[in-house]
Amino acid sequence: MSVISPWYQLGYVIPHLYTDLDAYQFYRVAPEGMMLMTTGLDLKDYTLAAVERELPVLRQRFDLLAKKKVDRISLSGVPVASALGRKKTREILAEGEARTGIPCDTDLEAHIATLQHLGAKRIALATRWPEAVNAALTRYLTDAGIEVIACRSRARSLDQNKQSTAADDHLLALELGGQVLRDAPDAQALLMPGGLWYAIHAVPLLEAEHGRPVLLNILSTTWAALHSAGKRMLHRPDPRWGRVLASL
Repeated sequence: MSVISPWYQLGYVIPHLYTDLDAYQFYRVAPEGMMLMTTGLDLKDYTLAAVERELPVLRQRFDLLAKKKVDRISLSGVPVASALGRKKTREILAEGEARTGIPCDTDLEAHIATLQHLGAKRIALATRWPEAVNAALTRYLTDAGIEVIACRSRARSLDQNKQSTAADDHLLALELGGQVLRDAPDAQALLMPGGLWYAIHAVPLLEAEHGRPVLLNILSTTWAALHSAGKRMLHRPDPRWGRVLASL
C-alpha cells in the first residue's frame, strides 16, 4: 500500500453544481490519505419533482465515478433520499451497485448504519429545512426502525441554505442542537443532516455538553466508508471530531 498516494477514494455525488463546504469539512475529519472525488447534480429545490428530474443525471454520475475507479460511491443530499423514500432509494443504490460493481450508498443510509452501530433507536433531529422535508425524513427513518422523538428546525429554502455563512451555520447548529437535546433528554443521539450545513466545530461542543453522539452528513458518510474499508484502513480519523468517528 503506497503512502504517497490516496489509499481510499470516496466518490461523492452532491446535489449542486459546485463543491465547497462538502470538501472543506471532509478534509478536516477524514484521515490522511483518504480522498474525496466529487461530481454534481443541479437540484433546484427540495421537492420530489425536482429530485426525479435529476435521476437520469444521477445514473451518469455513478458511471463517471466508476470509471475513476473509486472505492465507494455515495449520494449526498438527505432531502433527495427522503423525497424518494427508502424503498426507491435502496432500489436506485442496488441498481447502481449492480451496474458499476462498486458499493453505493447515500448520506441518509450512512446515518442509519451509524445509528445502528451506536445502538441509537430514539433520536433528536435538528435541521434547516421546511416541515415537508422533515416529515419525509422522519418517515424514512421510521422505515429503518429509528424514531424521531423531537425536532427543532429553522425552515429555509435551498437557495437560502446555499447563501448562509459558515459562522452563522455554526451558531445555528449550537442553538438548534442544544435546544432539541434539552427538549429530549431520552434521545440517544442527535442527527443534524445537511451537506451545506457547516457544523463540524459544533459537534464536539454539543457532545461535551449533552453527552450524546452528534451525526452530520460528512461524519456518517466518512464513518461508513472507513467501516467498509476494514483492515484496509491505513490511518484512523482524529477522534476530536466526535463520537461517530471515534467509534471506528
